[in-house]
Amino acid sequence: MIIRKSLPSDATALYKLEQELFCTENFPLSRGSFVYHIKNNLLYVAEINEVVVAYVLVLIKRSNAKLYSIGVSKLHRGKDIAQKLLTTVIQEIKALRFSKLLLEVRIDNKAAISLYTKLGFHTLKRLKRFYLDGCDAFLMELKYVNKKLYSSL
Repeated sequence: MIIRKSLPSDATALYKLEQELFCTENFPLSRGSFVYHIKNNLLYVAEINEVVVAYVLVLIKRSNAKLYSIGVSKLHRGKDIAQKLLTTVIQEIKALRFSKLLLEVRIDNKAAISLYTKLGFHTLKRLKRFYLDGCDAFLMELKYVNKKLYSSL
């Protein structure tokens, strides 16, 4: 498996993966959105046999970094790909000198919450009816200070 920064030529493969992973109600990203994010944000992909099987997208705005989306092909789940992508992007964010990484996650996504907690994220608050289907979300944060990773409440 190879983890690398996404290239403009990955946009179609990312769009197809997005269609596999997210239903219309979850606002899947368009091909054009991927083209934009490849140019303007942090977007890493995981490749197996030259096929994009996963990605992680972090939005960069001024001094803030926000994990916007992460997706792993259903055929490749359970192989620690999400953890490897997140570890890579966390290292990049630290190198770019961001002080924290934020994310929202569905409260019923136990696997994701477990992974985020394992990597040092802590819950800041519960966001009521955050998703279109009425599901709540947790706002989580990973914070860096003095080049040492720590999380805060």
